Amino acid sequence: MSTSVRAMALSFDDHTMWVELDDGRSLGIPLAWFPRLMQATAEQRNAFRISPSGNGLHWPDLDEDISVEGLIAGRGDRTAVGPKAA
Repeated sequence: MSTSVRAMALSFDDHTMWVELDDGRSLGIPLAWFPRLMQATAEQRNAFRISPSGNGLHWPDLDEDISVEGLIAGRGDRTAVGPKAA
């Protein structure tokens, strides 16, 4: 899947990450999909960068990278966080 839609703005409420796209859509993404963001402080969540292309979201202090394409496709975090279940 390839998309030319770009992220223009990003904000948070208590349970949701809101991504404003350049085509007029707003995506509401549950923070539960991204454990690092869910566990982060509001200050850490707000220390993000939108890539120059608008295709990626990055939190340097949290080592979190999220693609706009993945969000549109409905994909959450695919990495393990914390101990693995036995």
